[in-house]
Amino acid sequence: AALAPLHRHAKIERLIVSTYQAVSGAGKAGLDTLEREMRAQNGLRDKDSCFAYPIACNLIPQIGRFNDEGYTSEEMKMQFEGRKILHDDQLRVACTCVRVPIARSHSEAITVEFKHELTPEKARELIENAPGLKLVDDPDALIYPMPISTSNQDLVFVGRIRRDLSAAGDTFRRSLTLFCCADQIRKGAATNAVQIAELLLKPDL
Repeated sequence: AALAPLHRHAKIERLIVSTYQAVSGAGKAGLDTLEREMRAQNGLRDKDSCFAYPIACNLIPQIGRFNDEGYTSEEMKMQFEGRKILHDDQLRVACTCVRVPIARSHSEAITVEFKHELTPEKARELIENAPGLKLVDDPDALIYPMPISTSNQDLVFVGRIRRDLSAAGDTFRRSLTLFCCADQIRKGAATNAVQIAELLLKPDL
């Protein structure tokens, strides 16, 4: 969802996404598992856990089953849904999905390569004026998106917008890195990253 306005303005060609997904994404069983393990605080896997390893005070880089190429079903879903939402079958997506020990609100760290040049300043302007998005981007004042801020909210919070310092040559002017959070129960998780991109591709902007 967060990438939609950016996509309309500058056309996304490639995405690198890491998601940090709350246990509520696994349903009530996920919430119950976290609650029991946090209460015990012994670092042991709960006997009724719906996860492969303890989730309390831990991160699990697996959501869904692995395929032959080493990607999980959730990571493949992110690729397919990203292309579908942006109406671009050629969109290149690399994704890593991680389960994190918080109750609700998913987060995404996203590096975006566009077809056309896009500055951080223009990206902020587009996001600030896009419906469904909230620009939360003042690092000097310690203001940035966090799951605790987005729980029970309908908006996708977007911030930490900056140049991709790993990009070289012309690609540097066409690449940005950002961070977004949204309550996946209120706002679909798979559409968050894409909404930002679509906004940037608006021909009238």
